[in-house]
Amino acid sequence: MIRLVSAWVLVNGLLMGPSWLSAAVTHAPTPPWLSIEAALIVGGMALTPPRWWSRGLARILAGVVVLFALTALADLVMQVSLGRPLNLSLDLYLVTAVYDLAVGNSGLARTLFGFGAIAVSFALSAFVIAWLLTPAAPNRKKTLTGLVPRFGGGLIVAGLGLVLIGRGVDPVRERVVTPVISLVLGQAEQFQATAKEREVFAVELERPGGFADQPGLLSKLRGRNVVATYIESYGMAALEDPEFAATIRARLDTTAARIEGAGLHMATGELASPTRGGQSWYAHGTMLTGLWLENQLRYDLLIASDRETLVDDFRRAGYRTATVMPAITTAWPEALRIGYDDVYTRPSIPYAGPPLYWVTIPDQFTWSFLGEVVREAEAPLFVEAAMVSSHAPWTPVLPLVDWDSVGDGAIFDPHREDGYPPEELWWDVQALRDGYTRSLDYSLQVMAEFAERFLDESTLLIVLGDHQAAPWVTGASDPDVPVHVIASDPVLLEPFFEWGFLSGAFPDPKNSPPRMDEFREWFVGAFSDGTPGSATLPTKEGA
Repeated sequence: MIRLVSAWVLVNGLLMGPSWLSAAVTHAPTPPWLSIEAALIVGGMALTPPRWWSRGLARILAGVVVLFALTALADLVMQVSLGRPLNLSLDLYLVTAVYDLAVGNSGLARTLFGFGAIAVSFALSAFVIAWLLTPAAPNRKKTLTGLVPRFGGGLIVAGLGLVLIGRGVDPVRERVVTPVISLVLGQAEQFQATAKEREVFAVELERPGGFADQPGLLSKLRGRNVVATYIESYGMAALEDPEFAATIRARLDTTAARIEGAGLHMATGELASPTRGGQSWYAHGTMLTGLWLENQLRYDLLIASDRETLVDDFRRAGYRTATVMPAITTAWPEALRIGYDDVYTRPSIPYAGPPLYWVTIPDQFTWSFLGEVVREAEAPLFVEAAMVSSHAPWTPVLPLVDWDSVGDGAIFDPHREDGYPPEELWWDVQALRDGYTRSLDYSLQVMAEFAERFLDESTLLIVLGDHQAAPWVTGASDPDVPVHVIASDPVLLEPFFEWGFLSGAFPDPKNSPPRMDEFREWFVGAFSDGTPGSATLPTKEGA
């Protein structure tokens, strides 16, 4: 009897644990208590006779329970970090990303220890559950022997009864759930949706995607450089959450004043990103292609296709193209597919300063390097760049140094170990919020000083967020990000005003923001002469 009660407590705890943890993280008021599957599993094994196959059945059920717990925990991580459920048919590749993130924040030794501890704990749980569920030989004490099947039968009857009763009774429905069935059905629905998504997106890819017959392609830019830069995790929550806004709105007020004082002009709007909390490449790809890339399937299908991008539009208009991505530390075959003329990633950026946890290069150095790339260009240049100082876990936040002393970045070496260790920071949401605010304040300040120092008549600067920060930190449910456009020539901002942007550093709060996949077609049409045309040469070979 004690074994069965212990088995039920442990199985119910593993099946309901992710729900309890989710309620704690999201501050849900009434988390469910009981798993119907736990009652059915333990009750069923209590009625199972001790045969040669019963031990194997117990092991299989124990494995199912542990596998569910792991999957449900992964789903919870996806919900609080990316604002969406786990999709097993698409997200298994993220295992390596989680490993890289852990190593980048905690080091190899701690990461291996952590992963090992998790594996051992779940393996031990599976062993204990299998032992508790395995039917024991008949007890000679008839009283106890009779209690075992009665207890098991009671659990089964109770489980089935709660299923039937719970359909019409709200309190029961709120406290008694079927987590395993819900997860399986949810993943089955996602699998079907993913299969359909493949067909739908394949049709989208077949549509013409270039501007080969666009009259006066990008001619209204009059050969000016265009620098499109993403500030990591810069979402509208930074302007709308009172705690963040107290700092960020003040910084944007200062930015607008400095921009105006430098003889520059600024306009601001919003765009809806296809992602939240991470996976920035979805936003980058969406902006470049005009296709909504909200999952890895769409992104992979795009990369495997010949679909043209904004990079091709600029090249066709006579521009040289480049990308500056300091967070990319390994081979990046996607850059070859997209077709940039020049690719600058961490290995090829001449930075001699320290890595700062997940921030490979501080923004001030990246902006300084970007300014030199633009300054040395011998032809009109289109650059896509990313600034990563505001990347989670938002530590350390560096002070600004004199721009003339940035050099190769060695000046930042004294700050190598500044800030909270990330392994401590991740568990303190308030510390994360404080770090997010300070890092974003730093990123915006550096952006403003770059514009003052480097921006001239020859360059149009577009600065936008790639996505909102993790819902766990911001609590934000919408995907909207700010977009700032800065130029010396006010004529370059007129199309943005027509698109709903406002003068200054803040977007119109009354506007419903367009999606990022609308940007490419709008931008090409707005800065080209004549009526936008449709593509007749959709592949790069035809460029």
